[in-house]
Amino acid sequence: MHRGYIKLGAFLSALSVLMGAFAAHLLKKYLAPDVLGTFQTGVQYQFFHSIALLIAGILLKRYPNPLVMWAGRLFVLGIIFFSGSLYLLALLESFRGVGLGAFGLLTPIGGVFFVAGWISLMMGVPSEKLTGND
Repeated sequence: MHRGYIKLGAFLSALSVLMGAFAAHLLKKYLAPDVLGTFQTGVQYQFFHSIALLIAGILLKRYPNPLVMWAGRLFVLGIIFFSGSLYLLALLESFRGVGLGAFGLLTPIGGVFFVAGWISLMMGVPSEKLTGND
């Protein structure tokens, strides 16, 4: 599973670069500055947590345990809920004039997933020396 996290983290990192370029070069023509900022926040958090997923994959190889495994899952869920909801909110607001609606509720849930992922990662890496190689 650690390879899956590394591959998915690399893919999501590449996707965040593409989303950022999409926003900077195309969407800025259509989005108000505050709405573009919302979209860019989604890009930024997706990138940060894609790197976190890469780290979780690397650590999962070294410390294979459920907490590190869950850290990766929580980072993915956070990207989907947090960044995904910000992308939807920005696009709906700009192109349809739709307000926040139900999608606004997903953003803080994604934030909770991010925090839970970091805590799970912290708890999944043992603090004591396990072998002579640590």
